[in-house]
Amino acid sequence: MSIQRRLGLVLEGGAHRAIYTAGVLDVFLERGICFDGVIGVSAGAIHGCSYVSGQRGRSIGYTLKYSKDRRYMSFYSWLTTGNLVGEQFCYHDLPEKLFPFDHEAFEKSPIKFYVTCSNMETGAAEYVYCDELRTKMPYLRASASIPFLSHHSEVDGKKLLDGGVTDSIPLEAFQKMGYARCVVVQTHAAGYAEKNYPLVNRLAKWKYKQYPKFIEAFEKLKENYNQELQYIEKAQQKGEAFVIRPSRHIKISHTEKNPKILRAVYQMGRADAVKSLPKLKEFMTAG
Repeated sequence: MSIQRRLGLVLEGGAHRAIYTAGVLDVFLERGICFDGVIGVSAGAIHGCSYVSGQRGRSIGYTLKYSKDRRYMSFYSWLTTGNLVGEQFCYHDLPEKLFPFDHEAFEKSPIKFYVTCSNMETGAAEYVYCDELRTKMPYLRASASIPFLSHHSEVDGKKLLDGGVTDSIPLEAFQKMGYARCVVVQTHAAGYAEKNYPLVNRLAKWKYKQYPKFIEAFEKLKENYNQELQYIEKAQQKGEAFVIRPSRHIKISHTEKNPKILRAVYQMGRADAVKSLPKLKEFMTAG
């Protein structure tokens, strides 16, 4: 297969909103839908790695079981550790003991996996290839470390935070990496546009005053995100992208505890994926 024909999968983040993506990915696993490469941002990367390892149901399984556990994702965790998402619990206890991550299957998979992080010193996105996660788990954690509510990760001398700050939906970046045709899973319904959040920008200037480039990234977030939506639309028109997005607006908090709401969003992802299958298969076999 030539580099120009490689098929990619792009996964947007969104904290618990991305449990929608977990539903889509489980349908892909059930139907044997494969890609040459996957790039995920924040929670998109979290769920994406379980897709690459072939662990259908893993994401929704641990989310439903531990959504109310204060070690998982809670303001208690933030107040006591500085991380909204508990580092020890989510990146050690869960993948190593409670819901084991299949490292062997991940490493044997022919699918190349990338995570998107934000470099605080350069204010630019970093697209990190992870051929394994035994030692590269810190990159996954960095990608999903929510600003203001998480400590940054220092990996290989780089200070990294949430990839969504610098590249929320990295379709263009993935295409430049050789994945010319991509399926994009978004976590907002059609018609969504990013808004300005002046208070967030002011907080960023105070919190991250040592990192002026990172502050600039915050200030450009709305503009960049909406430009990415326009880019995706044009890519669809050219037959270079196929988009799966929520069929209706998702009402869910970043720290949602209600299993019924979480399951409903997951099921929406499944239903939307199943509905898209005929056209998706046409897209994947065309060109």
